[in-house]
Amino acid sequence: MAKTYSSKINKIRTFALSLIFIGIVIMYGGIFFRESAIAMTVFMLVGFLCIIASTVVYFWIGMLSTKAVQVTCPNCHKVTKVLGRVDICMYCEEYLTLDPNLDGKEFNESYNRKKEHTQKG
Repeated sequence: MAKTYSSKINKIRTFALSLIFIGIVIMYGGIFFRESAIAMTVFMLVGFLCIIASTVVYFWIGMLSTKAVQVTCPNCHKVTKVLGRVDICMYCEEYLTLDPNLDGKEFNESYNRKKEHTQKG
């Protein structure tokens, strides 16, 4: 079974969007505790904190996105952003790397971890 990948920026944006929906669901769950003001308040606060966390994550990925290297995808010829040593095109899912030592190797997200792939020599 082939594993599907998505670009790092899109993964983080998806996580932030899911935090919004999780927060809304938690806040909606507070409606079932209308009789207990404390329980309802706790649900509302936890949901609100999820939405605030989503805002922080969106801000963080926005700042990170401005520092990402823009490259033209060799497959679809659209400009995409690369975070780390390896990433994937946001449009056509072509595997991209900025490291000439990894050019031609099979795509593996673990190449972005510094500990695992140090140069021996």
